[in-house]
Amino acid sequence: MTRLLASVKSLPEARLALACGADIIDLKDPEAGALGALPLDIVARVVRMVDRRCPVSATLGDLPMQPQILCETAAQLAATGVDFIKVGFFCAAKDCIAALAGKARLIAVLFADRSPDLNLLADFADAGFAGVMLDTAGKTNGSLRSQMDAPALREFVQRAQALGLVAGLAGSLRLEDIPDLIKLGPDYLGFRGALCVGSERNRALQASRVSVLRNAIPRLTADTSMAVS
Repeated sequence: MTRLLASVKSLPEARLALACGADIIDLKDPEAGALGALPLDIVARVVRMVDRRCPVSATLGDLPMQPQILCETAAQLAATGVDFIKVGFFCAAKDCIAALAGKARLIAVLFADRSPDLNLLADFADAGFAGVMLDTAGKTNGSLRSQMDAPALREFVQRAQALGLVAGLAGSLRLEDIPDLIKLGPDYLGFRGALCVGSERNRALQASRVSVLRNAIPRLTADTSMAVS
């Protein structure tokens, strides 16, 4: 069953996304890069507000691929109580993967517009990552589906799930992308721009847009919801 991940940049947006039925609340600063991080105090406030009614993820930030920096930042973010931490891998930094092993519940993010190496999926699984996600690093060069075709996306999803990883797809996705992407069997689809006023990712979330996307994705039952314990 595919879940709806809604990326939000503030406590009010998190409340709105939760009220509209988002399955996963994802915290990021859309004005600070593909995986721009929010201040730790905002992350902690959202975690307390959500109160385990759904999983909360947060981005680590567009950081250099240096093990010490990634590990220290991940530890600080984990202390907020967030359920999952998204780490962007802009290159094949196997030393970083090894250093992050066992540090937190991590989601590795690969970028469809950066020639992602799917052979890294086995390394993420071996390091105990919870999941992987395909996104786009550049938000003006086309959506995920313009960067990778359906067979390639299906391969990503199937290889990840075969390794026991949760598999997510994101990257300037729109309402019309949902039917075809659901057929590929991802565990979640991530949205930001499509949820915002004017479909612009830097503007505020709009309840009507969140509700339309929520209704386009079959709702989860209690038995299929992502565990947060």
